[in-house]
Amino acid sequence: MIKITFPDGSVKEFNKGITIEEIAGSISSGLRKQSVAGYVNGELYDLNRPIENDGTIKIITKKDQEAFSVLNHSAAHLLAQAVKRIYPNAKFGVGPDIREGFYYDIDAGEVIKEEDLVKIEKMMKRISQEQTVITRSELPKKEALEFFKDDKYKVELISDLPEGEVISLYNQGEFTDLCRGGHIGSTKNIRFFKLLSLAGAYWRGDSDRDMLQRIYGTAWFSEDDLKRHLQVLSERKERDHRKLGRELKIFELSADAGQGLALWLPAGYTVRKVLEDYVYKLEKKAGYLHISTPMLGTKKLYEISGHWDHYRENMFPVMERDGETFVLRPMSCPHHMIVYKSSLRSYRDLPIRYAEIVTQHRYEASGSLSGLERVRAMTLTDAHIFVREDQIKKEVLDAYNLILQAIDDLGLKIEYIELALRDKSKGKFHNDDKLWEMSEKLLIELLAEENIEHTVMVGEAAFYGPKIDIQVRTAMGHVITMSTVQLDFLLPERFDLNYIGSDGEKHRPVVIHRGLISTWERLMSILLEQYKGAFPTWLAPVQIKVIPVSLEAHGEYAKKLNDLFIDYDLRSELDMREEKLGYKIRDAQTLKIPYQLVVGDNEVNDDKVTYRKHGSKEQVTVLVDDFISMVQKEIIAKGK
Repeated sequence: MIKITFPDGSVKEFNKGITIEEIAGSISSGLRKQSVAGYVNGELYDLNRPIENDGTIKIITKKDQEAFSVLNHSAAHLLAQAVKRIYPNAKFGVGPDIREGFYYDIDAGEVIKEEDLVKIEKMMKRISQEQTVITRSELPKKEALEFFKDDKYKVELISDLPEGEVISLYNQGEFTDLCRGGHIGSTKNIRFFKLLSLAGAYWRGDSDRDMLQRIYGTAWFSEDDLKRHLQVLSERKERDHRKLGRELKIFELSADAGQGLALWLPAGYTVRKVLEDYVYKLEKKAGYLHISTPMLGTKKLYEISGHWDHYRENMFPVMERDGETFVLRPMSCPHHMIVYKSSLRSYRDLPIRYAEIVTQHRYEASGSLSGLERVRAMTLTDAHIFVREDQIKKEVLDAYNLILQAIDDLGLKIEYIELALRDKSKGKFHNDDKLWEMSEKLLIELLAEENIEHTVMVGEAAFYGPKIDIQVRTAMGHVITMSTVQLDFLLPERFDLNYIGSDGEKHRPVVIHRGLISTWERLMSILLEQYKGAFPTWLAPVQIKVIPVSLEAHGEYAKKLNDLFIDYDLRSELDMREEKLGYKIRDAQTLKIPYQLVVGDNEVNDDKVTYRKHGSKEQVTVLVDDFISMVQKEIIAKGK
């Protein structure tokens, strides 16, 4: 017999080898039906894995968040088994559960096409109906290597494991996979699923390795839940910034221009310019000084900063000219250090806040490029704040609050705040323990003093210091780092930065790196999806479209209105095309212009305007001055 301790502290005895499913059934048939897996002594156990020793237990039911992960992990194995039946020579990379489903990286021996997903899904359903039990077994490393000798990807994964480690395998019918677990007990429990898409994925994320095919899918516990999720995905497709970008003529991506190099079209450039002006004014009020530095830098500059050692794999190739070695700028930090160093500084001068609209270049793997979300040339509003040690907390907090204001003005929502710290076991961080302890302590204290809820992420710091990252969830469900505040004691040392203190001696400043609202490219992708292309009036590339009913009878008044709106700094366009009125109105609606003004006899005779706001069928007639005042107030309020 073994003793099992439940979460409430109660203890019961069971026969050795009992499973979580059987323990749940001993409590109630309802709990058995709801059970998915469980934790035994903190280790994730499959529903039908025998429990051999005394221990604590926590049963995972369908209502628990972990249940979705277990189901989708099992669905990934179901996918692999189906692929193996259809493509007998298939080999498999990794197949984890992810936030909204699962994927598996596959080398099928031939190209799997989108239309092939239907037959793979049918095979998955057939295997589900076979109600095959999913069982766990363990092998020593040598035997595991022999078992998977025909699958080079599994052999590589096993080879990387330490000697002496027991390796777990999962079997369902004729299919066996390498896996830590846990699983849902039987293929009969995987009933409601859908294969969603295909993508390319380099083996282990290395662009020099094999390109595998990644099949994405999602699995749920009920047909209704699956249908609801598919409806959400359908809605997201309508929000896809790549689709909206084409329809609204915001940006262009062309293989001829270069992968990951976005071309801003007039409408997109207008939105970008509005954002730049907004940020400039926001920063000016906060005491920032705006500068401009080159898009090139010497290799030496990045060697001094340390970026060459840490990021050169993500830089474009070096360029040799006149005895100097240049690189395309991957970040602006080193340039800003040189700007600070250009003058003698006093303690009275600090803080100094430098901000710049910076274009940076990073050589992202082609397989990772995705619309505007991930590109190779990106522009952002970057800032570096040079402070005395006694100014650190206030300046970090001020930078953080400025970020909150910008995110709120853009109508976005923060998902969570992340405090990224060093992992001493990893060699990618500079090795001055004293500086790390000082900088991490400062940020930890600040977050506690301000009662800012946050998640600690060990090992995610920058190589030079800890940071506070602000994570935002996009309308497409992606969680991305929108903004960052980073503390840096290292670069001032590397660049020998100084200021003269009140004691007349030289002292080191501390640098605060601040990224306000991501890059313009990524921000545009977020905003397009957030607003489904219908930008709030303050951001819209065209705010007003003036459409005369008759070019001859109403064209002159329409032009007078358009000129007046432009004089008031409103982004207005006049549609004088020789097209039918209905066509021009539909075109304005398709482009999601906030205000469409149709000018006819009544407007001309009464010196008024009749407008229709995007998304509304109501037509409203008002005095011209009242219309201008209304739009101006809406712009100032930023849609709030």
